[in-house]
This record gives sequence, structure tokens and C-alpha cells, in this order.
Amino acid sequence: MSDNKLRLPLKKNRAISMFALIIAGEAIFLLPFILMRVFKPVIREAFVISDAQIGEAQALYGITAVVSYFFGGFIADKWAARKLLTVSLILTALGGFWMTLIPSLLGLKILYAFWGVSTIFLFWAALIKATRQWGTEHNQGLSFGLLDGGRGFFAASIALFGATILTLLFPDKGDIITFDDKVTTLQYIIGAVTGIVFLVALLVWIALPKKTTIETNSNEFRFDMKKALSLLTKRTVLYHSLIIFCAYCAYKLTGTYGTYAKDVWGYSLEEATYFAVFIQFLRPLAAISVGWIADKFIPSRLILPCFTVLILFSAILGLGVFKDQLIFLSFSFFIFMALGTYALRGLYFAIIEETKTPIQLTGTLVGIISVVGFAPDIFMPLFVGYMLGSNPTIVEYQSLFTLFTIIPIVGLLAAIGFRKSIPK
Repeated sequence: MSDNKLRLPLKKNRAISMFALIIAGEAIFLLPFILMRVFKPVIREAFVISDAQIGEAQALYGITAVVSYFFGGFIADKWAARKLLTVSLILTALGGFWMTLIPSLLGLKILYAFWGVSTIFLFWAALIKATRQWGTEHNQGLSFGLLDGGRGFFAASIALFGATILTLLFPDKGDIITFDDKVTTLQYIIGAVTGIVFLVALLVWIALPKKTTIETNSNEFRFDMKKALSLLTKRTVLYHSLIIFCAYCAYKLTGTYGTYAKDVWGYSLEEATYFAVFIQFLRPLAAISVGWIADKFIPSRLILPCFTVLILFSAILGLGVFKDQLIFLSFSFFIFMALGTYALRGLYFAIIEETKTPIQLTGTLVGIISVVGFAPDIFMPLFVGYMLGSNPTIVEYQSLFTLFTIIPIVGLLAAIGFRKSIPK
């Protein structure tokens, strides 16, 4: 039986399967991440917490998630994605109900630790493996570009929906917005998102095939623990982990774009929220476009210019090359950084095919590289929170972007190392 046969979903309508993967792939992160990334200015005031305290809660997510990545990889190679994804979505949505109660800081920290397990342990490696199986060895760029681009469009649409709720419920004049207005509006937004996550769980259960691969008794395609652990010794795994690590740091930094608009440009809460939503809509544009281009060349080659863009524009923002620049200049810099960041998200799992890893070990490989690759969930919220403090100005943001510049430099070097170490 050919390896390509193992990739074919049992249902004839592959488009429905990909649609379900796309929606599930972002719905799982709406509550722990998208809410904070888009509505952070409102959340800070409704929960009466600082960026540093938010960072502490999200760091707990990172700790439980890193452990979940590793063990979840083995599970993904043994059980069907349909069951794993559905259970994860239901558990995550239950946490959303708790968040609508606006818990204390301790309650918020416990919630994020729980989400670190519910969104990763049964979910992440199963999602990536199912996406690799959906495509072929010649269109992995498109497969993962569609996944992340589609996820980005869904996230941006939900963010826009939430921003609309904010606009409708907030008073007309910003100076008369009360604390109760902020809390009530946020509860409506969280409740609506929680309901959406439950509906997506139902969609996944209905749309995904019960088995994503064709059964075989051949030993050639059975999961082998020794082969799985042998992945740890490969240089490509190390470089791949570092690529994801650096790209994910850049993605985590996009959470500051909205607060930058409020703290530096003087935008209102509504304006800052809509700017964050606009940035979200760049994700499908970048991920899908670069995925389509990658299949005509080699995905790992396109990673190099993406990191170069991040190095250039984070340095410009951090060093203040353009003193007292007009808003439209820094606005443009954020657009370029967002495009580079989201393009990397569409590429960093597409390069799995270049490593020639057997498809039955995909879940395990994803689990291993994700332990390092998504470790920024632990420290990036803390790093950002403590760099910005409680009342950040342009000085704190410049310090943040200056230090961040080191990360894409490491990513560029890792991408070069990966290209040199992949099998010819």
C-alpha cells in the first residue's frame, strides 16, 4: 500500500473535512488566546489586572501545554482525530463558562492552566497529523496554508463579531463608559465565543470521518515506539523546533499590537480593538498566499525572507530609527511584521514533508518539536508583561522590540541549518 493512500480521508468530500479542521483548529484557541489578543485593553480593565498579571496566567498555560504537547503526540498516532478534537473542544468550552463569571486573578490562573491541557493534550498533534494526511507530498504548503489561513480568517471574523458587540453595548461617548459597562460587554463577548466553541465541537463530530486513514495490517505502517524516540537524535528535529520557537515568539508578540495602538498612538478602546481585528485579517492573506507559493518552490526556502522581514522591522520599531514618526509609518511596520509572522505560521509545519518522516510518526514528531517550539507560551507573556509594566509608553515598547529582534535572528540561523541538514 502506498504512502499516499494513507493520506486520503475516507469521506469523499475532502473540502468538508478541511473546513472542519480549519474551524476546529482556531475555535480551540478562541477563549485562551484570541480573546486576550483582540480584547486585551478591555480585559485589563474589566478584570482589574495588569499586563504582568496576565502574563503570569498565560505562563501557567504554557507550562501545562508543554507537557501536553509531548504526550499528546503519541496519542495522536493511536486514536482517530474525530474523537480527540471533539472532546478537547467540549472541555475548552466548559472553561469559557467559568470565564464569563469574571473570576479572581487566582481563578484566572487556574483556568489558563486547565486550558493548557484541554487545548493541547488530545488536540494539537491530532490536528497537524490530520492536515498532513489531507494533502499529498506535493501540496503540503497549500494544506497548511489553508489550515492556518482559514484559521486566521475564522479568528478575525469572530474578533470582528466581538468588536461589534463592544461597539453596540458601549455608550456613544468614551468618557462615560463605566466599569459595569466594560464587565457586561466582556461577559457577552465571552459567552458568545463559548457558544461558538460548543457548536464547532458538534461540527467536528459530524464532519470528520470516523477513521482518517485506511486500515492496514502491514507492520510497515504500525506505530513503533523505538522509531518514534529515534526522532530525538535527528538534527532536523532540533532546527525545526527552533524555527517554530522563533516564529511562535513573533506570533505571541502580535498580542501587543492593539495595546500599542492605545498606549502609544492614543487610540480609544474601540479603535485599538478594531486595529487588532484588522491585523487578524492579514493572517489568511499571508498564510494561504505563501502556502500556494511554497508548493511551487520549497517551503523551507521561503522561511528565510520571512525571518529577515521580522528582523528588519522589529529593529526599526525598537531602535526608533524614525524619530517621532507619523502613525502611518509605524502602522505600516506592524503590517509588514504581521505578514512575515503569519507567513511563517503557514510554513513551519509544511516543512515536515522535507524531513521524510513516515506519516504514521507524524503525531509523535509534532509532539516532540512542539515541546520546544511552543515553549514561548510559558515565557513570552511574562516577558511582554514585565517589559511593558502597568503604564507602558513608547519607551517600554521600544525596549520590547529591541530585545525581540534577537529572536528572528536565531530563527534565520535555524532555517539555514535546517536546509543544510534535510535529506537530499
